[in-house]
Amino acid sequence: MADVHDKKTRSFNMSRIKGKNTKPEILVRQFLYKNGFRYRLNYKKLQGRPDIVLPKYKTVIFINGCFWHGHENCKDFVVPKTRTDWWIDKINQTKNRDLSTSTELESLGWKVYVIWECELKSDKREQVFKDLIVFLKEK
Repeated sequence: MADVHDKKTRSFNMSRIKGKNTKPEILVRQFLYKNGFRYRLNYKKLQGRPDIVLPKYKTVIFINGCFWHGHENCKDFVVPKTRTDWWIDKINQTKNRDLSTSTELESLGWKVYVIWECELKSDKREQVFKDLIVFLKEK
């Protein structure tokens, strides 16, 4: 099925999608800072440019959008009805890249923590943050 938008409209829509400083990222950063954790953002020296790096804890945190990273069994991940094969291929490439990045970082001694966008909804957020604190304090 063809795209429902013309090329110019689609390009504009896609250009509006942020890759940094998203609302989920800001929620996690505010929580960490409020709880005394200091971090670096989008650290270029590490593979995958992790969203948040906590050098003191040798931990990286990725905050993944459910759609863009293909969150399995999530209501926020719905494959588009147009250009379905293209989207499935794109999302699978992202998932493979995520796995490769995590494996590489772990082999370098980094702990990797992934937070999904849907986990930061108000009803789940408190538990996710508690789990994050436990993860950070583990040796």
